[in-house]
Amino acid sequence: MTLVLDASVTARWLSKDGSASDLAYANAILDRLTMPDERAHVPCHWSLEIANVAIRGERKGFIEWRMVELFLEILADINFQIDFEASTHALTDLTQLARHYRLTPYDAAYLELASRLSLPLATLDKDLRRAAEQAGVPLA
Repeated sequence: MTLVLDASVTARWLSKDGSASDLAYANAILDRLTMPDERAHVPCHWSLEIANVAIRGERKGFIEWRMVELFLEILADINFQIDFEASTHALTDLTQLARHYRLTPYDAAYLELASRLSLPLATLDKDLRRAAEQAGVPLA
């Protein structure tokens, strides 16, 4: 099965912070995505969000750079499908979604992608989970 992957889940693979249930959820998604036929769809800004988490964590002393390198090796083994379509309507549809569901435009891009592709959304973001439920987008 394929899903849309939010940065909040991916970031947990590196930071290992959060509640036990959040970590269990993130690890279950990671286990799923390491299967041969699995794919993670992500909007084009996802990689920038993840790079930001890694750099900020290292700069603040929360994460050693060796951990980041291991994390990047894990990501290299996952089949990511990067979606560039969101940027073409960021000032129209995504802005409306963000306003309607009270999301950031970044999070609205995950919601729009999951909706457009009719895929479940993997996220730990409470606001994004609420918006997905309201929009009828299944959660992974």
